[in-house]
Amino acid sequence: METNQLTTHAGGAVTAPATATLAEQQQYLTFTLGDEMFAIGILAIREIIEYGHLTEVPMTPPFIRGVINLRGAVVPVIDMAVRFGRPAGEVTKRTCVVIIEIDNGNGGANQMGIVVDAVSEVLEIPPSDIEPPPQFGARIRTDFISGMGKVDGKFVVMLDVNKVLSIEEIAVVAAMNQADGRTA
Repeated sequence: METNQLTTHAGGAVTAPATATLAEQQQYLTFTLGDEMFAIGILAIREIIEYGHLTEVPMTPPFIRGVINLRGAVVPVIDMAVRFGRPAGEVTKRTCVVIIEIDNGNGGANQMGIVVDAVSEVLEIPPSDIEPPPQFGARIRTDFISGMGKVDGKFVVMLDVNKVLSIEEIAVVAAMNQADGRTA
């Protein structure tokens, strides 16, 4: 299995190269939430940073942990476990924030952070080893799943970041929580 060349910066930040070849489109960053393995296409990953220094924002949905200052930009941070309807995981020394770039629907992109229990590795998963998402039985919403990758005889849940982290959906949930008077 090939690994992508990620660059480590001061403070432990890891970034992916800006240019990508066709072969890199088969590469996925794998990470764990609880005892499950998930994957996101490497082309959506901008960097991996150490967990910490989050500023909580009042009146946001529970799955939004807060925001971070990333080189002068305000980046919202989503707790993936809570987003999937699970309890928030305990923060450990392996907990990190993966900075992802998602399509904003206007031809541009926005950055968001996702809290994961631990980053595993970058794997190459050929299209022949990717099954369609299940229609039932998944412990997360099936529209969040782009496929099921077969790695070493096990399945890895491959996420569609543009659906999991949809700005429109997050805005709707935030508005609903504010209307209900709930706080994070």
